[in-house]
Amino acid sequence: MQYVLIVLAAALIATVASNAYYPKPAYPAPAYPSYSKSYDYAAMPYHFAWAVKDDYTYNDYAHQETADDKGYVSGSYRTLLPDGRTQTVTYKADDYSGYVADVKYDGEAKYPTEYKPSAYKPVAGYPSSPAYPSSYPAYKPAYPAPAYPKY
Repeated sequence: MQYVLIVLAAALIATVASNAYYPKPAYPAPAYPSYSKSYDYAAMPYHFAWAVKDDYTYNDYAHQETADDKGYVSGSYRTLLPDGRTQTVTYKADDYSGYVADVKYDGEAKYPTEYKPSAYKPVAGYPSSPAYPSSYPAYKPAYPAPAYPKY
C-alpha cells in the first residue's frame, strides 16, 4: 500500500514540475472580431407577413411573424396540403418556455377512390404513332454471342 502511495505522489510531483518547466505558449489575439457571443445582442422588434396563392399551380401558403424588444416572438403559417386540407401552425417562442406550436387542420381530407388516367386524344392532323420507313436493315450483331459453359 505504501508503495502505491509513493508512486502516485511521484507521478503528481512529476506532472507539476513538467508544467513549471514547459509553460503554455502565448498566442497572439486573432485579427478578426469574435462572433462567439452573437446571441447577446439586444432583441429588435420586427413584423413581416407574406402570402402566395396561385390557383394554376395549387400553391397556397402564407407566413406572418412579430417580435418585440424583449425577445418574444409569435406568428403563424399555413399551407394547403395535397389532400385538400389547410394546415395552420400558430407558434410562440421566448427564452423562458422555448418554441411552443399549436397545429390545426381545416377541411376534410379527400382521397380519390380509384385512379383514372386521362384518355389520350391525339391532336388533329398529327399521326397517333410515328411511321418509320421499312427500308431500315434488320439488326445483325457484328460478333456472335459468347457461349458460357454450363456448370
